[in-house]
Amino acid sequence: MAPYSVYVRAVRLALEEKGVAYRLDPVDVFAKDGPPASLLERQPFGRIPAFEHDGFRLYEAGAIERYVDEAFPGPALQPSAPRERARVNQLTSILDSYAYRTLVWDIYVERVSVPKQGRAPDEARIQTALPKAQLCLRAINDLMDDGPYLAGAALTLADLHAAPMFAYFTLAPEAEALLAEQPAIKAWWASMSRRPAVQATAYPA
Repeated sequence: MAPYSVYVRAVRLALEEKGVAYRLDPVDVFAKDGPPASLLERQPFGRIPAFEHDGFRLYEAGAIERYVDEAFPGPALQPSAPRERARVNQLTSILDSYAYRTLVWDIYVERVSVPKQGRAPDEARIQTALPKAQLCLRAINDLMDDGPYLAGAALTLADLHAAPMFAYFTLAPEAEALLAEQPAIKAWWASMSRRPAVQATAYPA
C-alpha cells in the first residue's frame, strides 16, 4: 500500500490504536502501466487499501477499519449504543462524500502539491472549494457535541478516518482562516496531531 494515501493511513491508524502489528506492502497505483495485477486480484477497482488477515481479504477503508476494531483486542473504536454508533458512521460518510475531495484534492493538492510539481495551482478550483470546505467544517463541528473528539467524549473511527485528511488540508494556507471559524475542530486537530499513532504514520515517515 502507499503510505501517502489518506485511506491507507486511516486503516494504519486503526491498527496502531488497537496495538496490532502489521506489514505495509508498497503498491504504486499511479504506475505508468496502471495498478499491478497483484493488487487487482485483491481489489478489482485498483484502489487502495487492500487488506488481508489470516487469509481473509477485504477492501474499502471503512470496512477494514470496522473489521480491525471488531476482530482485534484493544480499546473499542466504535460506540456500542445505536445512536452514538450512527453518529460515527454519519461523520465518516460526511468525510468520504464531501470533505475528502474538497479539503484534500481541491485545496491541498492544488495549493501545495501542484506547485511542487512546477505547475501553477488552479485558483478558480480553490476558490470554488472554499465555501464547500466551510460547509464541511461547519457540519462536522455541529455534530461534535462538546467533543473533545468528533463523535463526543471518546476516540472513534471517525477521528481516525478524518485525521489523514486534516493532516494534508492543514498544510494549505487557506486552512488557517477556515479553522479559525471552527475552534472546536481546530483544538481537535491540535490534539490529534500529537497522538503517537498519528505521528507514527506521518508521511513522509
